[in-house]
Amino acid sequence: MLKPLQSLLVIFLFSVPMITYAQQGPEEKLKAMGINLTTPSPPTANFVRAVRTGNLIFLSGHGPSKGDGTSVQGKLGTELTVSEGQEAARLTGIALLSSLKAEIGDLNKVNRIVKVLGMVNASPDFTQQPRVMNGFSDFMVEVFGEKGKHARSAVGMGSLPNNIAIEIEMIVEVAD
Repeated sequence: MLKPLQSLLVIFLFSVPMITYAQQGPEEKLKAMGINLTTPSPPTANFVRAVRTGNLIFLSGHGPSKGDGTSVQGKLGTELTVSEGQEAARLTGIALLSSLKAEIGDLNKVNRIVKVLGMVNASPDFTQQPRVMNGFSDFMVEVFGEKGKHARSAVGMGSLPNNIAIEIEMIVEVAD
């Protein structure tokens, strides 16, 4: 038998609308995943990480930054596996979202991830670039739901700066 206080608690818990994971905004989803976006450092060359024109944000190529400040390095097909490449693509997605948040202030303003270009550092015989990029694409859908689905290109490169495993550019539509 429930005590009066327990009865009130049960009634309260069942009468309060529950916010499901699917109903959470992108920043709440990232927090629930244990992902903290960081403020990106300024580029070391004469360019910017993001440019806004109208309702579109064009994000420069980003690489797979690890929490310790290093990057995932190596060629897919010789030094890294597809699953390691997918994790590198996911890390690159986190870096891109950090730059996007710095540019627009709130990821709830995202209307849609529009277009993505994934460049995979790969050996000449490696042909699984799309599978590697799935690590990024799946992450965007996990964070933004249907708004995270995007047009995409996945290409192999003979090399990338500092031997990073992957570099990704992104175009995002945002609310006014």
